[in-house]
Amino acid sequence: MFTLKEYQKRTLSALEQYLTLARVIGPKEAFERFVRATPTDTTSQAYAHRWGLTDVPYVCLRLPTGGGKTLLAAHSVDIAGRTFMERDYPLVLWLVPTNTIRQQTLEALSNRAHHYREALDAAYGQDRVAVFDISQVESIRPKDFSEKACIIVATMQTLRVAEGNKEARKVYEHNENFEPHFTALPNTAPGLDRKDGSVVFSFVNILHQLKPLVIVDEAHKAVTGLTGEMMKRINPACVLELTATPVESNVLFRVFASELKAEEMVKLPFMLTEHENWEQAINGAVQTRNRLTELAAKDPDNYIRPLVLIQAEKSNQTHTIEVIKKHLIENEGVAEAEIAIATGEQRELDDINLFDKTCPINFVLTIEALKEGWDCSFAYVFCSVANIRSATDVEQLLGRVMRMPYAKRRTIAELNNAYAHVISPSFAEAADGMHARLMNMGFHEDEAAANIIQPQMPLPGVDISTLPLFRGEEKTPPPLTMVLPAVPDLTVLDEDTRKSVTVTQNADGSIVVECSGMVPVELTEAMVAAAPKQEGEIRRRVALHQAKVRAVLPPHPAELGKAFAVPRLMVEIWGALEIPEPETILLATEWSPLKHPVRMEPGEFDYDEAARTFRFDLEGERMKYELADTQVQLSLLATPPAWGELELARWLDRQCRRDDVRQADMLEFCRRCIAALLERKAFHLSTLCRAKYGLAAALKAKLNRLRELGLKDGYQLLLFGNQSKVETRFDYPHTFPPSGYADSIPPYSGGYTFKKHFYRHVRGLKNTGEEYECARVIDATPQVEWWVRNVDRQPGSFSLPLSNGKFYPDFVAKLKDGRLLVVEYKGEHLASGTDTKEKESIGALWEAKSDRKALFLMALRQDAQGRDVPKQILAKIAQA
Repeated sequence: MFTLKEYQKRTLSALEQYLTLARVIGPKEAFERFVRATPTDTTSQAYAHRWGLTDVPYVCLRLPTGGGKTLLAAHSVDIAGRTFMERDYPLVLWLVPTNTIRQQTLEALSNRAHHYREALDAAYGQDRVAVFDISQVESIRPKDFSEKACIIVATMQTLRVAEGNKEARKVYEHNENFEPHFTALPNTAPGLDRKDGSVVFSFVNILHQLKPLVIVDEAHKAVTGLTGEMMKRINPACVLELTATPVESNVLFRVFASELKAEEMVKLPFMLTEHENWEQAINGAVQTRNRLTELAAKDPDNYIRPLVLIQAEKSNQTHTIEVIKKHLIENEGVAEAEIAIATGEQRELDDINLFDKTCPINFVLTIEALKEGWDCSFAYVFCSVANIRSATDVEQLLGRVMRMPYAKRRTIAELNNAYAHVISPSFAEAADGMHARLMNMGFHEDEAAANIIQPQMPLPGVDISTLPLFRGEEKTPPPLTMVLPAVPDLTVLDEDTRKSVTVTQNADGSIVVECSGMVPVELTEAMVAAAPKQEGEIRRRVALHQAKVRAVLPPHPAELGKAFAVPRLMVEIWGALEIPEPETILLATEWSPLKHPVRMEPGEFDYDEAARTFRFDLEGERMKYELADTQVQLSLLATPPAWGELELARWLDRQCRRDDVRQADMLEFCRRCIAALLERKAFHLSTLCRAKYGLAAALKAKLNRLRELGLKDGYQLLLFGNQSKVETRFDYPHTFPPSGYADSIPPYSGGYTFKKHFYRHVRGLKNTGEEYECARVIDATPQVEWWVRNVDRQPGSFSLPLSNGKFYPDFVAKLKDGRLLVVEYKGEHLASGTDTKEKESIGALWEAKSDRKALFLMALRQDAQGRDVPKQILAKIAQA
C-alpha cells in the first residue's frame, strides 16, 4: 500500500481531530478550538457557516499542486465515516469540476491496484466498497447503502438544479426504479422534493435522507450561488473541500510548497528566464533541456530524460501547435519523433510510457491543460509562447514540471530545479506574473518569491548550455518603492527601522514609500492599512523584494555545507542505548492499560435516557453526545445484527486499536469497560450498541489518560530512577537538516539582520518581544559560531523528553570552542511553573551527562542574581 508522506499524515490527523471534536461540541466551536491550538495558515483561520448548514462540518484542506489531494480525499472517507458520521459504511458524493476529471477519478477509484482504491479497501475490505458514476445510480440497490461504502462520482454541473443536461434530470426527476429505496426510508424530512403532496422518487431525495459525505475536489471552482442551493437539496452530513488555490472557505489545515520540497516531492526553485519573443523562449527551453540532458547522463543509475512542455496558442491565434512543431524541426534541429502533441483532438501521449529508456519523446506540445493525473516527473522545462500574465492553465502546466523524479533529490543540484521560459519585457514583470501563478498553486507569498530565481543571462552568441544554470543576481537590489493613496503609520516601527524608510509626496497627492533592505512586517501591515485595495500588490511586491535582498546576503553555514549536530540524551534499555521516545518508554516499562483499574467510572460515560444524550470526558472536559437523529437511524435500510458483549468489545477493539497496546490487552480493556457500565444498571446493552461510536470516543479518551499516567511513571523510572543509565552521546547526534528546515513556518521579517543564524531564514520568531531580544543577544555573543531558532514541533527540530511529550528549547548554538549551548527563554509569568521546572530538570540532566561539552540555560529576563540575559549567557559559557 502507498506510504503517506509526513505532511499527508499530519493533514489527515488534523481532520480526524477536528471531526471527532465537532461531533460533540459542534462544527464552529471545534474549528475555532483546533486552529487556536494548531494554526497552520499564515492568515487568520475563521469559521463561517456555509448556506445555513449550521450543524454540518464544512472544512477545506489546502495543499499545493502535487500534494496528493485526491489521495487524501480517499483516506478521508474512513475518517469522516467513523468520527462524525458514525457510519460503518458511509455514502460519499464525490464532486469534480469537469467530465474529464470525473472519468479519471472514476477509473482510479474502481481500479483495485490504484492507491486511491487501496485506501478504501484497507478501511472497508475489497468486497465492501462500491464505486458508481452518477449515470449509474439506477443500478444501486438499497442493501448497497447498508452493506458497502458507496462512492458516487459526479461533476458539480450535474447536481446544479439549473442545468438542463441528461444527468441532472436523472438526479432530480421522479424515477419508479428508486421506489425500493423509499419503502425503507422515513420520507418525512421537510426539505424533500414533493409533487402533489407526495415525495418524489428521485435520487436527490435519497441523498437528502441518507446525508452523504460530500467531497469537493478543486473547490475553488465550485463556489457559486447554484452550489449553495445544491448543497441544501443534498443535505450533507459533512462537506470536505480540497484545493491548492486561495478560496474563501473554512481552511482547517494548510500545507505549504516548502513542505513538499522538504519531503523531496517537488523540484524547486523555478529558474525563470524572460524573453522578448517566442522564438527566443523556445530556443532557451531547448538549450536548457540540452544542458540538463548532459547533467543527467552523469548519473546513469537514476535514469532521467528531461522533457520540455511547450504551451502553444489556440488554433485561431498565431503561434499554434503546427507553427511551434515546424519551428522546432526546422530551426532547432529537433527530430519529429521527439515531439508529441497532447490536446483534446491529438492524443499522441496515450499508451506511451515516457519513463521507458527507449522512448524518443523529448518535447510535449499542448494548448491548455494536460490530462489530469499526467504526472511524468521527467518534465523539467516549461515554455509558453504567450505572455505569462495572459496565458491560460499555466498553473496546471507548471505543476507538471514540479514533480521530482522518483520522489528523491538528485545529487546534481541543477536536476533539483524546475525551469520556465516565458515572454515578458522584463524579469521583474515576469517574476510578478510567475509569483501570482505560484500563489494560485498554493504557495505562500514569501515561498513564491523565494522560489523564483533568475539564472545568469549569457552575452549574445554565448551558448547557454555551457554555463551553470543556477546563479542569482549578486548586486544589491534597489529599495522597494510603493505608491500609496495615504501616508502609512510609521509609529509602529522601531527607531532603527525608521531610518531605512523614506516617505515623500507626489504632485498629485499620492504618497511614495521607499524602504532599503528587509521590509519589516510592521511596515507591510502599515502600507496595507493605508491602501487596503492594494493589499495583494503590496504583499507580492514586498515578498519579491525580500527574496532579492536575501539572495545577495553572504551564504549561511547550511548553504556552505556545514553540519550542525547536537548530542542526544540516550537511555540504556535492555543493554542498548535508545532515544527515550514516548513509545520506547512505554515499551521498556511494559505498560498496558490493564495495569490500571479498568472501570468506566461515573462521569466518564453517563446516559440521560429522557434526553437521549450521553456525557463523557474528552480532553479534560465534560462533553455532551447526542444519538444521531431518528431519520438517519431509520435510513440505514437494514436491521443490525443482535450483538452480545463480546461482539461489541470486538468492534470497540477495532476502533480503539493502537500500536503501543497489545491486541489481546485492548480487547480485554474494552470488555472490562463494557462490563463496568452494565454493572451500573444505568445502561442496557442495546443502548451501548446504538451509541457505539460515542462509547468508542469515551474509551479512547480513557486510554489516553491511562497512557499519560504510564508515561509519567516510566519517564521518572528510566531517566531519574536510582538505577537509571542515561548518557548524552555525540555519536548518536540529532543533526539539523541541510535545507528545508521549518519551511512551512513564516520567516522573521524584522529590520534587524541576524548574522550568525545557521540558515538563511530565521523562522518562528516575532519581530519584537523577549524571545526576539534573546535571539539578538545570542547572535551578538562573540563566543557563538552559529545558532538556530529551534522551532517547536517541526520535523528536524532538536528535542528533549518530557513526561507528557517533547520539549523543544528555543535556541541551539554552536560555540567556537566546539561546545553546544541550548537556551530556553521563559518570561516572568512562566518562570515558576511546573512545566518550566520539568524542562529545567531534563535540560540539566542533558548537560550533566555530556562531560561538560553541552550547556543548558533556562534564561530569564532577570535571574535570582539580578543578571540580564547577556550576563546569564556569558556566565554559562564561562563554566569550566
